[in-house]
Order: sequence, then C-alpha cells, then structure tokens
Amino acid sequence: MSVKQAISRATSEKLFETAKTYFPGGVNSPVRAFKSVEGAPLFIKKGDGCTIWDEDGNEFVDFCCSWGPLILGHNHQGIYNKVLETLQNGTSFGAPTVLENELAELILSRNPYIDKIRFVSSGTEAVMSALRLARGYTGRKKVVKFEGCYHGHSDSLLVKAGSGLVTFGESSSAGVPAEFANETLVLPLNDIEALKNCFEVHGNDIACAIIEPIPANNGLLLQEKSFLLALREICTKYNSLLFFDEVISGFRVGFNGAAELLDITPDIITYGKIIGGGLPVGAYGARKEIMAQISPDGPVYQAGTLSGNPVAMAAGIAQLTECAKPGFYEDQERRTRIFVDAINDYAKSKEYDFELVTLASIFWISFDGKRNIHRADEINPDMTKFSRLHWSLLNHGIYIGPSGYEVGFISQAHTEEVLTKTAQLFCACLDEVFN
Repeated sequence: MSVKQAISRATSEKLFETAKTYFPGGVNSPVRAFKSVEGAPLFIKKGDGCTIWDEDGNEFVDFCCSWGPLILGHNHQGIYNKVLETLQNGTSFGAPTVLENELAELILSRNPYIDKIRFVSSGTEAVMSALRLARGYTGRKKVVKFEGCYHGHSDSLLVKAGSGLVTFGESSSAGVPAEFANETLVLPLNDIEALKNCFEVHGNDIACAIIEPIPANNGLLLQEKSFLLALREICTKYNSLLFFDEVISGFRVGFNGAAELLDITPDIITYGKIIGGGLPVGAYGARKEIMAQISPDGPVYQAGTLSGNPVAMAAGIAQLTECAKPGFYEDQERRTRIFVDAINDYAKSKEYDFELVTLASIFWISFDGKRNIHRADEINPDMTKFSRLHWSLLNHGIYIGPSGYEVGFISQAHTEEVLTKTAQLFCACLDEVFN
C-alpha cells in the first residue's frame, strides 16, 4: 500500500497489547478491535468539537461521533456545564429525580407518536424491554425482523435468515438457543411479497414487526416508502405492533426521528444514547394503553438500577434542548450536503466506482457506484478498498468507524470550513485507493 506518511501508532499498539491481557480481543465491544481494517486500534485520549486526539498525539476530524450520539460534537460546553452542575449533587441515587421529568417533558411534549416513555441504560436494553412489552400486550410470541437491521445483542434478535423468503431465524451467535431464535421470523428488506407471505402464514402469532426504518447498522439501506407503508398496513390488519427501532435515527434525522421524516406512525419506538448526550441512556415509548402494561402499572416486568441516572438525564436535557431549536436539523443536512456532494462530484469526475450514500446528517461509504442498495445481501462483501481507504483517511487526519458496514455522522461542530477542507483530503485518499 502506497501511503506517503503513515501516522505513528506506537503508543496505541503498546496499549492494545496490554488490553489483550485484560479483555477478550483487547476490547469491550468487537468492532473496536480494527479487525476489518489495517493496523492496531487507536486509543483515543480526548475530543473537542469535531476533533479527537489519540494517545500518540495524532489529531483527527471525527466522523464516528461515538457512533452517532454526539450530534453537537465532543465536549460541548452546554452539556459539560449541565453535567458539572449535576455532579455537585451526586452521581446516582436509584430514586426518582426531577431531571427525569424534565427530559421526558422535553421529548414527549414534541412527540406525537408516543404518550409515555421509560428510560433505560442502552439501546439493547430498550429493544429487549420493548419486545417483552409487545409480547405481553398482544399475548403472542413471534417477532418479525429484517435481515440487515441490527437491534442490539439480546438473544432473540441475534439471528440471521435461514433458507427461503419466509423463514425462522437461525442463531448468528454461540450461546443463543435455537428455541429463542425460532421465535424470530427473518425477512429481506424492501420485499413486500415476502412480508405478505409471512403474515399470511404466521400473522395470528406475530406480536410485532421490528425494523430500523432507516437501516444504518449494515450499510445505509434506504427503504422505499411504499415498503414501510405496506408494513404499517399489514401490522394493522393482523393486530401486530409496528416497532420502529430508532436507536440511530431518533433525534438524528429529525427531532422525532424517522417516524416524523417518513410520516409513518409506529406503535412502539426505541431511542438510544443520543438522548443522553453520549452518556449511557436508552428509552422506549408507546401509546398510553400499551405502556400501561409495564410494571408497576401492569404485568410486564422491567427494571434498572441506573435507569434515569441524573448525570445522563442532565446531559440529555442539554443536548436535546439544542436539537429542538428551529432550523437545527435543516442546518445539519445543509452542511452534510456540502461534504457529501464535493466528494461524490469528484468521484464521478474521476469515474471511480464509489459513492457516499446519505440521508440527513448520516453518510455511508459505498464502493458499488451509483447502484441503489436496499438490502444487506446487495452489498459487495469485498471490503479491500474500504480497508485501504480507512488506512489512507487516518494518515490524512480523518477518523471514521473501522468497518465498511458502519455509517458516518456529521455533528453541529463540523463547520463548513472544516467540511470543505476535509472533503478535499478525502478526495486525495480516493486517489490513493483507486490509483
């Protein structure tokens, strides 16, 4: 690989070797291990605005943004001040605080899709809890999910498709009993016929259909609205709940997420750490009659010692207050287009088989040219070019997630000036990859 000046990773490499003696694979979440790209993972020391620094002193423009939650950028002053103020009173009580009420009011007063909300500590926990709620509310067992959508690492959702269009899921992780996976029906995305066939056979047993309305965990698999409308219609017909997993899209593509953007009303919604300013938070919400099933009001049990943690609530209030300001999301999309269009126009002029696929302030790196990709099995599995690009980007001071299936994010801290300059560097990296 021809790179003019490779960054030093000596300190990160040493830290990674030490980490391997403490953690499986040296990490506490698998993608961090850089298995899909070149070199050792970078150990990040600090972040400010749109910039991060690693332990070797290298500086990067960050498009990972802690995998999306940092929509205002790193170390935002408003969040910092609110967290510091809250810390003066303690870190955790395991009891109600006024901050929970304030964040819930901030969300619910602007959200026409849910009446009540329950805070938890992660997106995985939110989805797991909401699935239990769907089953408890409907009295049914089976769940429909779509291949290419990720919903956290709870057992019944760590499944992949078996053979055929209407199929029981097969476990995609050791430790998940087949009995768990068999309660999950896996369908291809953007396939209305497969959806209809599945419900015709299993409709009376399906508690809910769970989907990322904007699938962004396995590429950015933009769905045709007709498919999502058909899903809404079929769920209504069979009295199954439509479950939008908006852990990534919620508060990212708009204050009320994909439901608002697409004008489709789900029955249950989950949100992720963006509502905690980057601190560990998740949430699920629904109409009053559905949420009435949750303990202590109803028979569906769910609890969490750190749910509604005051420091995380404070960070969420500070962040979402900014997101709720008029024009916030329009400006996010405008600046994202500056970055994306500059790179795509350059790639087109060079006839590179490359495109940044984008929606709102999310983008995904595709080496499939201009081909529309709606399903996971349509993605070219050869990630050689992505690995080369990732290496080149790091050496040009640009940080993205270390997997070709992951998306990138623009934050409020990415100014027009930074995005214009970074787009030029990105184009230079494309030249290295293709030439």
